[in-house]
Amino acid sequence: MVEENQNLQSPKESKKQDDEKVSSSLMLQFRRQIIMFAHIVGFAASLMMAFLLTNNMQFRNDWLFEQYPKLLLCFVVVKILIFGYFRQYQGWWRFVGISDLLAIVKASLVSTLVLVVLWFMLLSTETLRTRLPEFTTFSQAVFILDMFATIVLLGGLRMAVRLYHEEFRTEQVGVLKRFLIVGAGNAGEALLRELHRMPIEQYDVVGFIDDDAVKQGMNIHGVPVLGNVEQLPKICEEQNVEEIAIAIPSATAKQLRRVVQICEGAKVRFRTVPSITDIASGRYRVSQIRAVDINDLLGREAVKLDLDIIEQYLNDKVILVTGAGGSIGSEMCRQVCHFAPKRLLLVEQAENALFFIARELNRSFPQVAMESLICDIADKSRVERIFEEFKPQVVIHAAAHKHVPMMEINPGEAVKNNVIGTRTVADAADKYGAGSFVMISTDKAVNPTSVMGSTKRIAEMYIQDLNNTSNTHFVTVRFGNVLGSNGSVVPIFKNQIAAGGPVTVTHPDMRRYFMTIPEASQLVLQAASMGRGGEIFVLDMGEPVKIVDLAKELIILSGFRPGEDIEIVFTGIRPGEKLFEELSIKGEDMASTHHPKIGIWKHNVTLSRDQLCQMISNFIEAIDNKNYEQIISAIKEIVPEYIGKTDEN
Repeated sequence: MVEENQNLQSPKESKKQDDEKVSSSLMLQFRRQIIMFAHIVGFAASLMMAFLLTNNMQFRNDWLFEQYPKLLLCFVVVKILIFGYFRQYQGWWRFVGISDLLAIVKASLVSTLVLVVLWFMLLSTETLRTRLPEFTTFSQAVFILDMFATIVLLGGLRMAVRLYHEEFRTEQVGVLKRFLIVGAGNAGEALLRELHRMPIEQYDVVGFIDDDAVKQGMNIHGVPVLGNVEQLPKICEEQNVEEIAIAIPSATAKQLRRVVQICEGAKVRFRTVPSITDIASGRYRVSQIRAVDINDLLGREAVKLDLDIIEQYLNDKVILVTGAGGSIGSEMCRQVCHFAPKRLLLVEQAENALFFIARELNRSFPQVAMESLICDIADKSRVERIFEEFKPQVVIHAAAHKHVPMMEINPGEAVKNNVIGTRTVADAADKYGAGSFVMISTDKAVNPTSVMGSTKRIAEMYIQDLNNTSNTHFVTVRFGNVLGSNGSVVPIFKNQIAAGGPVTVTHPDMRRYFMTIPEASQLVLQAASMGRGGEIFVLDMGEPVKIVDLAKELIILSGFRPGEDIEIVFTGIRPGEKLFEELSIKGEDMASTHHPKIGIWKHNVTLSRDQLCQMISNFIEAIDNKNYEQIISAIKEIVPEYIGKTDEN
């Protein structure tokens, strides 16, 4: 959104603004009366102009004191009624446009037709010759000239008001930012107009950029089209551009990325206009530009959901969400609230995170009954008390420790939260008759190389096995990294850029799958509503992204040059990390579903319940002993596909 002026104002400036506010308030209160009065004056002036034109611009007594006053009353009455019918007293003149001019033309034309018909009706009764002899020399050209004069005067009056607001009433705030608009189409033109309407001018628009060869060299409201996108760096340098606005609401991620990549080294900040949907819905105006976000460049398509199935899954039910204060858990809560649950149970160990999400949800969804429950999911007695009291029908298990290197250092906490915690919540769901249980897993559970990935895979195996003997439908949903989540690379990179660098990347070939938090949450709900029990759903993450490219694009978006203003430093792969994550909904081990972005991993637990439970107990015991070799051995016993290191080195 366009930034507001934060400068301190003098008492004189403050008083001036207060006076302007009072004046504007009075104008709005009596706006209709003022507009009608302005029209009456305009009608009188246009008729006067028509008489002058038919009399060689000479004031003569025969028309000025005889014909004009008598016609004026008739003209004003007819025009007031006709212009009122065309809703000409309800417009806001500071935003006048072509449609308003067309409405004036229509109203003037109809008014003239009515007046001409009345005139000839009067002639047919011979009243004119007997009672109004002064009209025997009257020129009927007055009617046509009056119509054109009305259009010119009323159109000019509206344009004068708009010109006043856009040019003369605008105040400057300090040094204006040099601004360049990419896109010389409707959105670009609308953005320029709205920037001119701002009461406090903040931008000096130096030009437009557009790839359309026809538009090259043209001027739009006095602002030239300077060149095409390929010429951006040169134009930015020549014009000392400080910010670029991408005014292409329908621009794809590929188009946005092209603009950003071409401007590498230009040292400018990027902004973009709202989407076409937001503009058309009236939620945003074109001038409410915002910073280009990394989400815009990754190009995730909008998720298409089967809302009826999800509503049937969630509506009027008691829903429990673990990890409700986390990035995924909090978004799951927001998404669930849209489907009118009977009650939402927010389970979270961190009190501050729970406080903030509960406050947000209560403000946004006051109609949804909620309970904020502080709970360690590994605390069996606390978890069972919650299930016994509230009897949740749907459990969304988002609580987990997910930071790979941190869990390598603290394997006991990974096991406590990801294995014991999951087992505790799943057992409670089974014991107290929950209808559905969905666990959110990770791509790092595929051929795991880390303790964190291994613990998530063990948790998957446990609930998949539990599904075989339970009335509760247990399902798992796997996906990769989510943009902007706590501890993810994007906020870390942003903080490093804000601190002046360097930006740290582990390896130049490191790649990761990315998905937005809302998209991941929506697909989790879709998959969960499709589940019949025992499935491990895998979400389509698209194409993997090189982390170093992500870092470069964030640096450019922040207005800096990678390698010059902000350095990128490679620190080496950390313990437990992979260069490439493995996650695909295609392959022999995958089954398709009716949703194009959701697949099912075809793999069932081959261990017996007793074997699995014994192996998990051995794993927990190895963790308690803090013997790294025993931990790795225990992991491999349960998860044969584990490919991590065999020793601490």
